[in-house]
Amino acid sequence: MGNKASSGPASNNATASGTEPIVAPSQLFKGRQASLALDIVVVGCGLGGLSAAYCLARAGHKVTILESAPAIGEIGAGIQVSPNLTRLLIRWGLGQRLKEVAVKPEALTFRRWSTGETVAWTKWGDSMDNDYGAPYYHIHRADFHRMVFDLAEPYCNIRTNCRVVAMDPSIPTLTLESGEVVHADLVIGADGVKSLTREYVVGGLDKPTPTGDAAYRAIIPTELLLKDPDLRPLVENPEMVGWMGPERHIMAYNIRAKKEYNLVMAHPDDGSVESWTAEGSADKMRAEFAGWEPRIQKLLAMVPSTLNWKLMDRAPLDTWVHKDGKLALLGDSCHPMLVEDAAVIGNLFSHVSSRAQITPLLHAYQSIRYARTAETQGSSRLNQRIFHLPDGPAQEERDRQMRAAMEDALREARGEPPLATSGSSKGNANQWADKEKTAIQFGYDADEEAEKWWREHGQSTIGSLGVSSKM
Repeated sequence: MGNKASSGPASNNATASGTEPIVAPSQLFKGRQASLALDIVVVGCGLGGLSAAYCLARAGHKVTILESAPAIGEIGAGIQVSPNLTRLLIRWGLGQRLKEVAVKPEALTFRRWSTGETVAWTKWGDSMDNDYGAPYYHIHRADFHRMVFDLAEPYCNIRTNCRVVAMDPSIPTLTLESGEVVHADLVIGADGVKSLTREYVVGGLDKPTPTGDAAYRAIIPTELLLKDPDLRPLVENPEMVGWMGPERHIMAYNIRAKKEYNLVMAHPDDGSVESWTAEGSADKMRAEFAGWEPRIQKLLAMVPSTLNWKLMDRAPLDTWVHKDGKLALLGDSCHPMLVEDAAVIGNLFSHVSSRAQITPLLHAYQSIRYARTAETQGSSRLNQRIFHLPDGPAQEERDRQMRAAMEDALREARGEPPLATSGSSKGNANQWADKEKTAIQFGYDADEEAEKWWREHGQSTIGSLGVSSKM
């Protein structure tokens, strides 16, 4: 008989934080906890797995995380955390930690690759808090991972050196590389882009499609930028800056309380691999962006080494839930919006009073999340095409649209009415200038969506399932 997933403090082989414990909020999900505590196994200890484990544990369940690595750690570079995510992190008690390590960009700017001319500008900063009720932050992935780990650790059993090599989704059980068999009531597959659990859901190997691009990633100490009068404004006036060019683009922003400057440089793929840790050639990176404006040349000259990551795409799955209803995918194993997923699944499973509700609640999780995640993936693919236009008529039309939206944004910042000739922001090539689209993206509250679904559908269709039967 294998081990049953159990609750309790994290195992000793999980990395100790070395920081003060986070004071978690006394209540989540309106103070609701499941009347039936399930044994839940989360596969993967990345951002998605930790977030899901925390939410499910706070919903009243006994949660074990199985992580294949021998120690808990996270690498990578800068990532963007938009208001739809920060509102959840603040709700979980991470507001102060975010303020300490993240940077709030004052604006989004796009520039022309060869001259550095500004073709787009959208005001961010405090307007994000005012418009959407939560800030937009830039943060180092490792800092993000550390704070979510510190948040989740007291509530979960985190087991390292536990590589899952097989599973029976119908029971469900998971077989580890050691031969141990772990039993659970429910399995959440949060094992990333190279997901094993995904193969069980789709019924076989599931290969991603190369986008044709790869991305160099590099981090530069901002003390170097501050010494150069051309680069100093990039630190003193923190913005997210994008340079757009033929088949390439660069996104850059400050992280770690403006101590580091993060660069992501998309370029045609030349045989890279899908990995956060793949070394790239700094000389080759500089050659990819030869001829770009002087500030880019100065920045790239400061990069001694870089990572090169193959950019892959996966079409939306037909389903995230295994046919037997006891395994569901979350986060990078099916799409990139993992913190929202975690909040929704935790919220839904705070209602559990019978095992008969597990499968329908998993399908509810998918129904709430599916369209939004597919739409976000579509917007990301559209940006790749918009940013990489070759110089010519299409590029000139893109820049014209972006400049019109910029003029409106500047007039609004000055308290002036928009120009009658500028037209609507809807469908603008600068997707962040499309106010309707950004309101949908940034105004989203995952908990509210789950609460609404339960009120309108769940309580009447799922609430009484199996309650009168023997548990």
